[in-house]
Amino acid sequence: MSQKIGFVDFDLNNFHADVYLKLLRGDLQARGFTVAGATALQAESSQAWCAQNSVPYYSDVDALDAHVDCYAVLAPSNPEVHETLCQRVFPCGKPTYVDKTFAPDLATAERIFALADQHGVAMQTSSALRYSNVQERLAELEGDLLHIVTWGGGSSFGEYAIHPLELAISCMGPDVERLYRRGAGECAQLLLDFSDSRTAVVNVYTNTSTPFAAALTTTGGTEYIAVDSSAI
Repeated sequence: MSQKIGFVDFDLNNFHADVYLKLLRGDLQARGFTVAGATALQAESSQAWCAQNSVPYYSDVDALDAHVDCYAVLAPSNPEVHETLCQRVFPCGKPTYVDKTFAPDLATAERIFALADQHGVAMQTSSALRYSNVQERLAELEGDLLHIVTWGGGSSFGEYAIHPLELAISCMGPDVERLYRRGAGECAQLLLDFSDSRTAVVNVYTNTSTPFAAALTTTGGTEYIAVDSSAI
């Protein structure tokens, strides 16, 4: 069944809008999703992006809503506007994806989830590393996962720590009991204690060429896995 997606953004002239549109028109075209329209807070540059990419531009969410079945709230580098954008989108009651980084703080994140519940909206947020060859390999390993170490880079901790953290959480589950951050500057580390004495170490090295990777320790041993970025 075909689905029409509406992009809602701070400024559509960004990497994620480019990549998502390319994927939906290319490798994922057979799945039947199309970008049927878009709107953004920064209208002038976003209108230019839409014209360049043959995407209809609408003045606001109200005008866009009649043309779409679901929404993608982008603004990947501006999580501070996600709550405002969701306040405009969620009353439409349609399934919504909210890009990473989801929110600037816990209180905002909780308000966004509460707003989705209030309007009965099926809402998801995710790093691209929620679905990778690491999780696929974990499903093949024998024994319980006891410990994971992940690595990742990027231009800033605030924007890119989500990726190696997503690797850890998606493999270990949500039952984090304690979290400790250490390190400063371009080298930071998150130590996570999970239920049943399971642990994780998340390494975030900003402004470095650090490939995304994970080391999985099960009752059967430890295996290092480099993320296959070509499949993301």
